[in-house]
Amino acid sequence: MGAVVRGGERGLTRPAMDGNRGAMDTQAHIKLELLSNPLYLAGARELVASVARRLGFSEISCAQIALAVDEALCNVIRHGYAGDQSRPIWISIWPIEAEGEDGEPGLRLVIEDEAPHVDPEHMKGRDLDDIRPGGLGVHIIREVMDDVSYEKRAPGGMRLTLTKVGDVQPSGDTSSDVDDSD
Repeated sequence: MGAVVRGGERGLTRPAMDGNRGAMDTQAHIKLELLSNPLYLAGARELVASVARRLGFSEISCAQIALAVDEALCNVIRHGYAGDQSRPIWISIWPIEAEGEDGEPGLRLVIEDEAPHVDPEHMKGRDLDDIRPGGLGVHIIREVMDDVSYEKRAPGGMRLTLTKVGDVQPSGDTSSDVDDSD
């Protein structure tokens, strides 16, 4: 199956998010379905960084967003699926448009899986004073993203919602990206 970009729903319970960043009960602008194979991590990182770049995020923010997604996907593969490389992972992406005077544009990503439920209260990184390799993924995700939310999906699996706002420069004219000479 590999990595597949899908335009339609796959029977997943999608988030209907409200809150101070606007309702998100609309269909994701981009959906990516991939297998839990580390081979596809670079492609997912590149896609997310490219979308963030097109939305006007700085190069540093693009790298941070891609790092957060990479850490989250690694955690799904390593901990959720115990290294099984044949399980599905879904990434959905929405731009956040500035609303009102104080609103900031941004990006919202949702990563979903079918791994066993984990109590979101136990999704904590290890103590930073504990110097050793690994175990910093959750800490990194929380550090580089503005809002991070773990929740259980019904009937099984987990949903991670990542939000990054601000640091977005006004986008230029992207009409040159589309060849309409036909």
